[in-house]
Amino acid sequence: MPMTADAAIGIFDSGIGGLSVLRHIHANLPSEHLLYFADSGYAPYGDKTEAEIVERSLAIASFLLAQNIKALVVACNTATAAAIQAIRTRWPNLIVVGIEPGLKPAAQQSKSGVVGVLATRSTLSSKRFAALQQQVESDTQVRFLPQACVGLVDLIEKAELYSPTTIGLLERYLAPLLEQEADTLVLGCTHYPFLREAIASVCLRISGTTPAIIDTGDAVTRQLTRLLQARTLLNPNDAGSLRGYTTASSSTLQHAFSSLLKLKPEVSALA
Repeated sequence: MPMTADAAIGIFDSGIGGLSVLRHIHANLPSEHLLYFADSGYAPYGDKTEAEIVERSLAIASFLLAQNIKALVVACNTATAAAIQAIRTRWPNLIVVGIEPGLKPAAQQSKSGVVGVLATRSTLSSKRFAALQQQVESDTQVRFLPQACVGLVDLIEKAELYSPTTIGLLERYLAPLLEQEADTLVLGCTHYPFLREAIASVCLRISGTTPAIIDTGDAVTRQLTRLLQARTLLNPNDAGSLRGYTTASSSTLQHAFSSLLKLKPEVSALA
């Protein structure tokens, strides 16, 4: 089926983290029809095998294509690292935009030459991340400190953004980075922007300073816009819409939309 400008844009993540990307797309492309898929029934992806993540990603992409999408945003660092090539191979004519840790802008931002990278174990152990780190380190001489943040995604899914458990984990993960003089932090998981204020507060308490924090949601939106423009697929009308799908509780995703983005779209739960 040929793609048309009034078709939708599909966006998916292992859970609610991709809403941090959706908010950029929704704000910058208000005419577009957006479909958000939260695979919360299978979250977190960070402790899944690569084969499991590829299987889930292909299934979700297939579902969204059946809803008539013209582009797919893989709003999940872990799924991008594991599965974006498989998606592009399966559907070579589909616009597919992934997300990866913002190592390049972080390297440009850093004055100390030391950058901390907060991400899931799966992202940090992927070949895609290793290649990106090696390339940017070689080009810039900046030193990256990868930090796997086990447990944070689960807490964010439960909306525990400032709970004692969340703050305790942040202290544990941030302290060694700050001790090694990291002056810039990369949020290498789309869930983590929702902890931005908590991260800044913990850093200030530990070191007396607040590092620069890199969130790549805006860069994804710019790339998506460029690709849609190149194929004349931007929606010329001004009646955008938003709909959500989840493999867990519809009320949980509705609450996340409302509390995090102040939006109230229709949400469907899928078996």
